Formats: sequence, structure tokens, C-alpha cells
Amino acid sequence: MSTIESLKTKKANGEKISCLTAYDASFASLFFSAGVDILLVGDSLGMVVQGKETTIPVTLEEIIYHAQCVRRGAPQAFVIVDLPFASYFSVEQTLESAAQVLKQTGAQVVKLEGGKNRLPVVAALAQQGIPVCAHLGLLPQSVHKKSGYKVQGKSQADAVAIYEDAMALEEAGADFLVLECVPASLAKRISVALPIPVIGIGAGSGCDGQVLVSYDMLALTQGKRPKFSKDFMQGSDSIETAVKTFISEVKQGVFPGEEHSF
Repeated sequence: MSTIESLKTKKANGEKISCLTAYDASFASLFFSAGVDILLVGDSLGMVVQGKETTIPVTLEEIIYHAQCVRRGAPQAFVIVDLPFASYFSVEQTLESAAQVLKQTGAQVVKLEGGKNRLPVVAALAQQGIPVCAHLGLLPQSVHKKSGYKVQGKSQADAVAIYEDAMALEEAGADFLVLECVPASLAKRISVALPIPVIGIGAGSGCDGQVLVSYDMLALTQGKRPKFSKDFMQGSDSIETAVKTFISEVKQGVFPGEEHSF
């Protein structure tokens, strides 16, 4: 069973961390038994489970329901739960949302998107002893503001802003950081600079760990798969084999390759 300290030790020892999204008891049980370090109950469920165009419609009640399912399927797993859109606009609202998630699901960490604009809420959570995973780069909850799903941090100015946001979030009390769809060189620089585990998705192999949407890596997602993902069912005789291959390739630094990075 993973803990915040054991995951930080993995980073310190140069051991890569594996993470997959989970939304129900069956997949959660399978992923945990296969050896995945972290289960993420992501608001991506809005798209891959509910069939919506974005993650924005997902409610706090829905994310709690799915996290409860995951916890029942994997009672000993290390679980991070997304705070959905519009559930952490203020410090007071954020504390209430996070408290509901932790009390009703048994999860260990809540995750939220955003940079320096989120420092007050990250600091407030940390002060109350609530572990936080920050999220920078491509922010799915801000997809309308960013005009779509695009790589972030490509310009010098944007890269500097993401780097500074990462440093500030850790200083405010974040325990983990997810970097999504940023240049591999930037992600590696941030991972080296931060003492907390940095989990990448479309951010190259220089991160401390990797997360994928499970439906993408199991070839369940309809339509075009994201460039940063990989079909681990190809050549596998079972879902369990595919998951174990994912874990092995992450641990060995094989995945992601250059073809999955920006």
C-alpha cells in the first residue's frame, strides 16, 4: 500500500511511479492487484464514462459516487480524487468540497487544477492537513478559456510561468503535481527542481511517474486516442497483462517514448 511518504521515497530513489484512472470497483480491484501505485478518480469520467464532451459538467456528488466505488473495489489503494469544476472557487468552498470527498470516500488526496491563482486554496488545504495534488499544463476544466486541448508551455514566457507556478504550489503545500501536455524538457526541469513527486501525462519520460486514462490505454475510448497515450491491449492477452505491461514500461522508463511526448 502506497503512502505520501513512500511515494516521495520512490522519487528520492529514482523509482518511477505508476498511476491509472479508475471509476468503478472492478477496474480498481484489478489495477491495485496488478501493482499500480496510485488510483486517480478523475473527472475524465465525464467524457469516458458519461459520454460528455468535456469534464466540466461532472458534479461533486458524481465524483464522490465513483470514488466510493473505487474504494470498495480497492480498500487498501492510494486514491487521489479530482475536485470537479466549480467546487473550489473560494477557500471556504474548497475546504468543504475536500472534506466531503475525504470523509465520504476514504481517499487520501484531492486534486485541483491551476497555478498561482490557486495558492490560497492549496495553502488552506495544507493548513488543515488535507493532502493536495496540483495540476498544471493543459487544464481540462479550463478548456473553453484555452480554446481547446493544446500543448502548453511551448513559448519561453509560458514555460517560465508554468515553472514558477510549480515552485509556488509546492511552497504553498502541494504534495504532488500532475503535468499534462507540456514539453518534455520543461517537465524534466520541474521534476528535478521539486522535492515532491511529479506525475506526467504527455510530459515526457523525465517525470517521476506517469498517469494515463485507463480507457485510453485499454483501447476502450472511442475515436482518436491522444498522442501521449498508448494501446497496451495490443499484444496483451488480458487487461491484467496490459496493466502489468504499462507498469513495467513506466518503471523501466520505456513509456512514454519520444512518440508520446512533445
